[in-house]
Amino acid sequence: MVQLGIDFGTTRTGVAVADRGNYPVVSFTTPDGGTLDHYPTVVAEKDGTLVYGLEALEKVGRPGWSVLRSFKRLLSDPGVNLTTSVVVGRSVLQLVDLLAGFLAALRADLVAESNLPRLKKNEAFEAMVATPANAHSNQRLMTLEAFRRAGFLVHGMMNEPSAAGVEFASRFEKVLTTKREKVAVFDLGGGTFDASLVDMGADQHQVLASAGLARLGGDDLDVVLMSEALKAAGMDPRQLSLTSRDRLLEHCRALKEAMNPNTLKVLVELGHHVDQVDRTIAGLAEDATVSLAAADYYDACTPLVDAALEVMDRVLARGGAEADLEDVAAVYVVGGASSLPVVGRRLRDKYGRRVKRSQYPSGATAIGLAVALAQGIQVKERLSRSFGVFREANGGQEVAFDPIFGGDTQLPGPAAGNLVQVRTYRPVHNIGHFRFVECGWLDEAGTPSGDITPFEDLLFPFDPALQDEAVPLKQVPVQRSRGAASTVEERYEVDARGVIQVTIRDVDTGFQRRAKMRRN
Repeated sequence: MVQLGIDFGTTRTGVAVADRGNYPVVSFTTPDGGTLDHYPTVVAEKDGTLVYGLEALEKVGRPGWSVLRSFKRLLSDPGVNLTTSVVVGRSVLQLVDLLAGFLAALRADLVAESNLPRLKKNEAFEAMVATPANAHSNQRLMTLEAFRRAGFLVHGMMNEPSAAGVEFASRFEKVLTTKREKVAVFDLGGGTFDASLVDMGADQHQVLASAGLARLGGDDLDVVLMSEALKAAGMDPRQLSLTSRDRLLEHCRALKEAMNPNTLKVLVELGHHVDQVDRTIAGLAEDATVSLAAADYYDACTPLVDAALEVMDRVLARGGAEADLEDVAAVYVVGGASSLPVVGRRLRDKYGRRVKRSQYPSGATAIGLAVALAQGIQVKERLSRSFGVFREANGGQEVAFDPIFGGDTQLPGPAAGNLVQVRTYRPVHNIGHFRFVECGWLDEAGTPSGDITPFEDLLFPFDPALQDEAVPLKQVPVQRSRGAASTVEERYEVDARGVIQVTIRDVDTGFQRRAKMRRN
């Protein structure tokens, strides 16, 4: 049995292996003989053929091949569920099948194209898997399902910043003291930002608060660089074809990742990375370049970095950390996008000497997962998002939000039963219309705020005469009930992975409907 920590990332997927007390990051051999310390999160398609990872990366720029990067971001898009389809080139497939196909390719390349020791025939891969702290219930469910379809034995799931906290504790054990056991994790990855405040106990770490932004990461910093270059050239981004945009974004990604504190200028080769038709329309020469001052690019990125800092401040406040961070051992910085110099500068301006950047910013989460799996370390996670339902109030005159699980609800441990909340009442209408949402936080009035995720609406027939699966409830008008109403029980369960299940039951008739949370 090979024990792995797998950080399924937006642009890069990191893998670490537990090897006799060591936890190295797994490297892969590319088709051209090169070496990568990550597995590229990319898929390519041509004439109905799909390839993933290393093979897909090799197809970039080849005639006839369509390439889709950062497809993990689709998991957080409105409308995504287990039946959602996605288009890759000329192929259409379910998103969960795309994820499973990618992970199956990863599993195969771990055997054939990685630096893992020679494996025994049919040796199993046991994995601890990461998800964004801000992931909604259905995102966690789809991630787990994809790993299982790909043949991994999933031991458990852990929020990305929590896993980075485990890696910090294993690497900087002497920094932690009885007075300073808290670590604030700042995780800026390719597509998402996550922050957590973790109390680092000896064998069981406890997440005190966690939050994130589903649409903030290195991809967005790439877009900023591309936009600044086009603006300097007097070009409108709408002038670019999809092919030109993808090529130029890839160029900007490479330029961004090459920047360091000594970088003064960035030379964007616009002409070389824009198609001939687009160059002709824009009047752009083939050798046209744009020179941008690094300081100007950093200024353009600052609002995005500050948005992440605002979330970090909210996490520190919710976790009870003092404003001067005296009880916090470190602000631990991980994630590939955190390497951009402006990120480190803004963090030091705000948190000073507490800031510590991981030696392996892109691999810290995978390493932490492998450590947790091999050493049996448990992290008592919390929900990073509030979950609840909109209900009619005051006889239908108003709509009020009923929070079922708060944003800092402690999740049950792997060996414990599910956390349960129950609502029991006698309805006054013939049909119940349940509108479930998750959100980043609740404002002072108790209204959902931050990233708001609407789930699939659920209709439930309170009237026993309608409790027949053949009755089209969407076509039945909602009316006040006549006569005595049945007793209805709503049962909400959340497991150790943060997956929420709802069961609504008519206690008198036994009729019930059950659903795991799926987005609209």
